[in-house]
Amino acid sequence: MKILEYFAHRDTDKEWNTGPYLIAEAGVNHECDLTVAREMIVKAAQGGANAIKFQTYKAGTLASINSPAYWDLEKEGTRSQYQLFKKYDKFWKNEFEKLKHWCDEEDIEFLSTPFDLESATFLNDLMEVFKISSSDITNKPFIQYLGSLGKPVILSTGAADLEEIREAVSWLEEKRVPVALLHCVLNYPTRNEDANLLMIAGLKNKFPEHIIGYSDHTEPGDMDVLLTATLLGAAIIEKHFTHDKTLPGNDHYHAMDQKDLFRFWQRIEEIRPLLGSERKHSLASEASARLNARRSLVASQTIPANSQIDDSQLTWKRPGNGISPKDIDDVVGRWTTTVINADDLIMWDMLER
Repeated sequence: MKILEYFAHRDTDKEWNTGPYLIAEAGVNHECDLTVAREMIVKAAQGGANAIKFQTYKAGTLASINSPAYWDLEKEGTRSQYQLFKKYDKFWKNEFEKLKHWCDEEDIEFLSTPFDLESATFLNDLMEVFKISSSDITNKPFIQYLGSLGKPVILSTGAADLEEIREAVSWLEEKRVPVALLHCVLNYPTRNEDANLLMIAGLKNKFPEHIIGYSDHTEPGDMDVLLTATLLGAAIIEKHFTHDKTLPGNDHYHAMDQKDLFRFWQRIEEIRPLLGSERKHSLASEASARLNARRSLVASQTIPANSQIDDSQLTWKRPGNGISPKDIDDVVGRWTTTVINADDLIMWDMLER
């Protein structure tokens, strides 16, 4: 399923036949090697990801030279954002066109997060939906520019408070583009106890008109974090993805790989029978209980023919194939057409219409 379909059907009942829309966030884990990037596309597609997402930036337009690190320096020792981004900013328009072509070949959706106007402009020809990083949630001119391109936007909400999210959403709503919000904790890696997955439910409550999802930075483990996020209603799941989790630095150490993708979908398959539909309705398997475990109005004493029923003559007992107790106000005061014996279920043909 393509991401536009999630936006198109966001107001319809969700049948849990596919699970969430899963984005494998490759970022720059290809480390500017096209061969590796293509390998990641193939592995993400084979692992069942709906999309693979990259990041498109130039260090010089993203961070000042003295911008400090905000990640775990034991895992990634580069102390300057500029220095880290400079390592991996070699891919540009031609390379992303190749990545898009390979994604099409593998039948996996191509996405990339732009971090400047130039990359947003050429990515506009390659994607149907834009992703905005948590780091740009207060970047009004950039958000407004992306909104002006007229495409749906997925906005991560890491490190943001509710008012900042509302403000960013308002800039996009002014452009009349659909918006999906991803709960996110902007900490690499995020400890499980800091994941705060109930914020997914909080966003669903505060922004009921928008799709809500989850962008994950915890270590993959057994994929329970993503499974829990799905059960809490995350329609879009984004998680960092790598071809080799043993590689040092950058995002490899908290990323999932192809095996983790398989494990996640296996877990979804295991719980699929439990989930069913969001629409509340009586199931076929409940038909017998619906009839026999519910109650009917029952005569608490013998009621003579041609007498007016008083509520003191009625009680309610199982099964439910007589007149329902919900209709008691329509029964009291009616006249009987026959003798109704004590403990008989009251039926409509016993009463005058």
